[in-house]
Amino acid sequence: MILAFGAVGARLVQLQVLSPEGYAARGAAQGLRKVVLPAERGSIFDRNAIELAMSVGQHTVWADPRKVVDKGRAAALLAPVLGVEPATLQHALGRPGAAFAYLARQVDDATATAIGALKLDGVYLMDESKRFEPANGLATSVLGSTDVDNRGISGLELQYEKSLVGVPGTLEIERGPDGRTIAGGENHLTASLRGKDLVLTLDRSLQFAVEQSLAEQMQKFRAKHATAVVMDPTTGEILAMANLGRDDAGKPVTISENRAVTATFEPGSVNKIVTMAGALEEGLVNPNTVLTVPDKLRIYDHTFSDHENHPPMRWSITDILTQSSNIGTIKVAQSLGVTRLASYLHRFGLGEPTGLGFPNETRGIMPNHWNGTDIGSVPIGSGLGVTALQMLEMYNTLANGGVWVAPRLVRSVVDANGHEATTPVGAQRRVVSEQTARQMTAMLVNVVKAGTGMPAAIPGYTVAGKTGTARKPDWHGGYESGAYVASFAGFVPAESPRLSAIVSFDDPHPYYAAQSAAPVFARINQYALRLFKIPPPSQAAGLAEVPAAQSGPASMKD
Repeated sequence: MILAFGAVGARLVQLQVLSPEGYAARGAAQGLRKVVLPAERGSIFDRNAIELAMSVGQHTVWADPRKVVDKGRAAALLAPVLGVEPATLQHALGRPGAAFAYLARQVDDATATAIGALKLDGVYLMDESKRFEPANGLATSVLGSTDVDNRGISGLELQYEKSLVGVPGTLEIERGPDGRTIAGGENHLTASLRGKDLVLTLDRSLQFAVEQSLAEQMQKFRAKHATAVVMDPTTGEILAMANLGRDDAGKPVTISENRAVTATFEPGSVNKIVTMAGALEEGLVNPNTVLTVPDKLRIYDHTFSDHENHPPMRWSITDILTQSSNIGTIKVAQSLGVTRLASYLHRFGLGEPTGLGFPNETRGIMPNHWNGTDIGSVPIGSGLGVTALQMLEMYNTLANGGVWVAPRLVRSVVDANGHEATTPVGAQRRVVSEQTARQMTAMLVNVVKAGTGMPAAIPGYTVAGKTGTARKPDWHGGYESGAYVASFAGFVPAESPRLSAIVSFDDPHPYYAAQSAAPVFARINQYALRLFKIPPPSQAAGLAEVPAAQSGPASMKD
């Protein structure tokens, strides 16, 4: 007995004298209930502080199954209010040993009021926030989405999750052995910290106009998808980025996938500017250099051809681009050579990340080892894969005097105290000289004045741009029969570019870009020029002079 009492005494000394703090803390913790207080998610605004995505308080219905006496009756009463099968609710309420069960997440106020009126023991309401897009799906492929727990799962919601989500708070409440809260007991509140807001470079009004224009043209030309990006070429700011597909009824709708950065396509003739710019930069040609251009050219085991049959023509470099001659472009590429051509493709940003950092953005597809016919196919936009944003960045480079500027979607991040942190301007690099950029711009102006890009003209403004119509690859290494991608890329005013855009349609009918994409380019840029109050440039602001195309108006078949 003496030994037993001695052991008990020694244990008491250890508990109460030598290390009481740890045991006291454990006891206190067992008497405290910790409730997590979710933080309000930050909002997303357009460049004019108009909300594109916001969180709104909602009610969530939950239950403590231990306190629901008649689970069958409770399930029967809740089912018609929540729109849930009684068996599903009874299963949630019947889980053995469960102290918490969700019955419905983020219900509206009317439903919450009806639940409260039932006065069911063990059934409660708690506040949660739900993500809403006030513009009803506008720019949804860019904004992305959140799950039921308000966590970003795609788009900017995912990319900027750490900024938007905020810091949850906690409420600690003292409770008794029966689990009930002790009135006047110890409690401690740590408030949640609201997430940061994003201010985008997008303009909501322009975004709406772009999506509407794409939808109308999709219907007219029966296209499967449509993509358009509008930018400020000098800053890299993306002013609109739209992606449309079709719903189950075949109606054009905005889609969740941002195909402008996640989907690759063969660019076709819009890619010809790389070959021309490279040859000008290397001093191999100038805009007036004349070549003899047949309508067909054999390279190894493949015969390349122009869009239409013609006798050998004496065309200048400007004529070749204006007429969108495949053979003329290939002959220029042959003088440039594979090594230098591949270098210019990379310098213009093809096969490289754009720096936007958007979730699931692709680098595109570039040939690793050039075969014998690649010197014929790649210069005319075949045998490689690009994204719409990559292609527009190439035209931005020319508009920006030969300097590539990384794209931007987020202008600034604003914390809960209103402190605004402007996102840094992206990387820049010189690709070609100012002289080459001016010469290319003048040649692209001629494409719109007298070539395949004439439907992209805007009254009162000088437009520089290029059409491209390319076949769609299939999954077997060939091409889909009768399926094409039609694109137009360019900038305006050509003398002092303020806007650039690319418009692309997947499988339009008829498929020529001059008929489908170019008119939409003109329409959305006309709207943007008015929206941003961009006046026509002075006639004194000149471009490098190039001769007009000598062969008459070009065919619209490109």
